[in-house]
Order: sequence, then C-alpha cells, then structure tokens
Amino acid sequence: MNRQAQAVVLVLFGGAILKASLTDVYLRYVKEGLQPFLIAAGVLLLAAAVMTLVHDLRGTAGGQDHGHGHGHGHHEPRVGWLLILPAAGLLLIAPPALGSYAAGQSGSVLASTQIESEFSPLPPGDPVPLSLMDYASRAVFDAGKSLEGRTVRLTGFVTPGPDGRPMLARMVLACCAADGRPIKVGLTGGANVDAPVDTWVQVVGTYSSRMDKDPVNGAEVPYLEVKTWEKTTAPRRPYE
Repeated sequence: MNRQAQAVVLVLFGGAILKASLTDVYLRYVKEGLQPFLIAAGVLLLAAAVMTLVHDLRGTAGGQDHGHGHGHGHHEPRVGWLLILPAAGLLLIAPPALGSYAAGQSGSVLASTQIESEFSPLPPGDPVPLSLMDYASRAVFDAGKSLEGRTVRLTGFVTPGPDGRPMLARMVLACCAADGRPIKVGLTGGANVDAPVDTWVQVVGTYSSRMDKDPVNGAEVPYLEVKTWEKTTAPRRPYE
C-alpha cells in the first residue's frame, strides 16, 4: 500500500470516528464521557492523512518517486486495503446497541458491584423514575426497605428469562461495549408484558420480594410487581 492509499485509509478512519462521535452513534460503543477523546482521535487521524499526502507529493515533485528506478514494478500487498472495511462499515452502517443476546450471555453485574448498606430515601413523585441498577440494588442489598410503599418507573429492553418469561434488562458499561454487563429485573404481577424481545418498554410497578438466581453467574435477580407498561423509544443513552 503506497502513501496515497495509506492517506485514504486514514481519512476513512478519521471521518468514521468523527461521524460517530459528533452524533449519538458513539454512545453505542463507549460511555458519554469519552466523546472528547474520540473527537481528538478523529482529528489527529485526518491531520495525519493530510501530512502523509503532502509528504508524498513533495517527494514526487522533488524527483524522489520510489516507483521508478530499482523500485519500478514493485507491488505492495493488497491485503492492506482490507483496513477500509471496518471504517466503511462504521460510515455506512450503524449497528444497534447491545441487547438481549448480550444480556443472555452474561451474568448480572450485581454480583461484582460493591453497594453501600444504607440507601437514601427516594425522591418525591409518583411514580419515581429509577434506573434498573438503582432499583435492583435497593431490592437486593436493602431488602426493598427504601422501596416500600412507593411506585417506581423503570425503562429497559425486553429479554427472555430462564423460564422463557420476559424480563427487563439494560447493559452497564465500565468503559466501552466490550466490557458491558447486564442488570436484570424480573417481571411479575397481573400486567403481563407482552412485547417482542429487544423492545424498549417503560414499566410502572412496586417492589416484589421475589428473588431468583441468574443462571449464568448465580447473582440475585430481583422482581418488580408490574401495574402498567408501555412501549417506548430507545433512549439516547442505551447503557447505564
């Protein structure tokens, strides 16, 4: 691969990174706080591409074209062009965020989360919007004491439980999608959540004392007594 081809690859990678980081696409790969670093990386790649082209053009203008003389007829390995594929994929295709398949392959993140023994009271309001992690932590580590008598609203995607019944889940990131782990909440009660797998829903309900074990890592999986539910659009930030 000659210098001009290398510059093209750098432009594609830099453009793909900038496109993702200047829209919400990057939130499918990394946490929101990493956006400035992605933008900087994209700009540096584009700058490197420009410098590569300038250096190559100056060398050619100065009679330093290595394509002549002893280097004539030499062909670089074409396998280097395969580097274009991931960049082109990111530019043309926006893959979805991690969903039910990833949640089913990993055990609940609660098993490796250090939680304080005391929880602050829930804010006023009815229902109270909570993250799945907050609800699950209060249900498991506080035995639901801070949830008693309150109605909460949880948002997540539908994933099948071990018994085939729908559960609510959301992926939790430490840094990027590669280390994503699910937080899972079982659904019980009279209001059956009848939605396809990977559908985003908002569920309103109350604390349930029911607990199950995650078959993947044996972590406790709390349940919610469902009162009502509705389909919703995927949030801007799909991960917790």
